[in-house]
Amino acid sequence: MCTNYQPMSPASAHQLQLSAPLFEIVEDAYPASLCPMMIADNGSYAWRQAMFGLVPEWADDLSFSKYTYNARIETVATKPSFKSAWAKRQFALVPMQCFYEPCYESGKAVRFKVARQDQQVFTVAAIWDIWSDHLTTVCSFSMLTMNADRHPLMKQFHRPNDEKRSLVIVPSERRLDWLHADHRTARSLIQELPIDEFYAEAAPRISETKKHNLDLF
Repeated sequence: MCTNYQPMSPASAHQLQLSAPLFEIVEDAYPASLCPMMIADNGSYAWRQAMFGLVPEWADDLSFSKYTYNARIETVATKPSFKSAWAKRQFALVPMQCFYEPCYESGKAVRFKVARQDQQVFTVAAIWDIWSDHLTTVCSFSMLTMNADRHPLMKQFHRPNDEKRSLVIVPSERRLDWLHADHRTARSLIQELPIDEFYAEAAPRISETKKHNLDLF
C-alpha cells in the first residue's frame, strides 16, 4: 500500500498540458496531506486540491483519511468507505513524480523510490468524494491498488508474508478515458505498472542516512 509520494511540482504541470494549479503543492505527501488531483471538466481536466485519504460523506470527521488512502480494485465497489464514490463514477487522477515503498530484502525496512525512467510526471487512478460538516467542505481521494505478487518490480516491496500491491498507473493516452469511464471501461483500464517504463532505487530519508553514518563510528 502506498502511504507516501511526491506530488508533481507546479513547474511540471505543462507535462500534463495544463497550467499550474493556483493552490500550494506539498513536496512530500502522506495521508491527510492536501494534494493536487485532476477531474474531468468539459472534455478536459480541472484541478482540485484534495485530501490524501478519502473521507466519505458519513464519516464523523476528517481523521478518517488516515485509513482510506488506498482502495483495492477488487473490493472498491463494495467497501462502505468507497462504494458510493465508485458507484457515482467519481474518478480522478493523481499526478506525481514518484512514490515510495518499503523493501525488506535486507532484513529491515528500506525506503525505495519508484519513478519513471524518463523522470516525467505520471498519473495514478483514484476515486474522490466530498465531505462536509456544514462549516467545512473538503474534497478527498483514495488511490487504487492492484495485486502485484508476480510483478517483477513491485513484488519486492512490503513485508515478506504480506500481499504485494501496486498503484494503478493511467497512461497519458488513456487519462480522459479513465475520467469519463463507465464501470466496465474503468476495470478494463486497470493494467500492471509498465516494467519497461519504471525503475526503483533505495531512497532513505535524510534522517535515516545520518543515523546510518553515525552508527559507523
